[in-house]
Amino acid sequence: MHVGVDSFVSTVTDPSDERVIGPAERLEHLLEEITLADRVGLYSFGIGEHHRSEYYDSAPQIILAAAAARTERIRLGSAVKVLSADDPVRVFQQFATLDLIAKGRIDLVVGRGSFTEAFPLFGLDLADYDSLFSEKLELLLQIRDGGPITWSGRHRPALVEQTVYPRPFQDPLPVWVGVGGTPESFARAGLLGLPLMIAIIGGEPQQFAPHVDLYRRAGAHAGHPPEQLKVGLHVFGFVADTLRAAADTIYPGWHQMFTQVSRERGFPQPTRAQFDATSGPDGAFFLGDPQTVADKMRRVSDQLGGVDRLSLQMTNPRLAHADLLRGIELLGTEVAPLVADV
Repeated sequence: MHVGVDSFVSTVTDPSDERVIGPAERLEHLLEEITLADRVGLYSFGIGEHHRSEYYDSAPQIILAAAAARTERIRLGSAVKVLSADDPVRVFQQFATLDLIAKGRIDLVVGRGSFTEAFPLFGLDLADYDSLFSEKLELLLQIRDGGPITWSGRHRPALVEQTVYPRPFQDPLPVWVGVGGTPESFARAGLLGLPLMIAIIGGEPQQFAPHVDLYRRAGAHAGHPPEQLKVGLHVFGFVADTLRAAADTIYPGWHQMFTQVSRERGFPQPTRAQFDATSGPDGAFFLGDPQTVADKMRRVSDQLGGVDRLSLQMTNPRLAHADLLRGIELLGTEVAPLVADV
């Protein structure tokens, strides 16, 4: 199993002195985090995309370009790129250019995102939520295949015998599909033979086993070899020297994040009991000391019939930079070696 980190580049209030970290300093911290992840041997680092005041990741391609110039080995990618709200031609051009800068270390993970702010921001109708993604993914994959393209659809002007440049360092550029919980999304990825990145933000990971099985059956039905049907997980998590330290460090920011989301979506307010249950052996959060986190990674991989990649989303609005750096160090030096043979 390959282990990595994902970040939504949240705004941060330093818990030691209640100082709000400014955007320039926050991005400087982020690049330090990515550089450390590269140095300690982590496999990947992904940057999300949001168009909200509490995040600084509305232009992930620019962040990834800066990271590519500062790193040597680590794979870099989107987590996820909101393809529904962008132009597949520009997305391919940007990520192909990134791949040239990084000399073949880029993964493009595309999805629809868990928030909807991008739709009105770019003049899109939320009623077209599914058709926008399906159509743009189809075009993106045609562009990736190369050659002059003739294409037409509902949501973008047609292309007639046109070729998109530049071509990436990798041939083909890896495109993953980010999914939530709908069976249709899993089946579509399988039929297309694309690797799957599952966002698990609640419930129990083992509940996704039937969907993963559907993905693999759909891929096999379409004639794709098993080794092409990779499964990755995007999960909330944090590693500290002890289980209690991990929980106490993360909980204040977790409570702040989920209080806001619950208020917006009409959910019950989050509690510490809910946090502890979600962080337990069967919960969605991968939280604790290195051995505890590694054991959970192994267990979940078994439950899902094998996981190729697992990325811990460590964004937290009340997490000190030093604590995050320590978490990345532990993830790379102690957790990743314990699951390398999975």
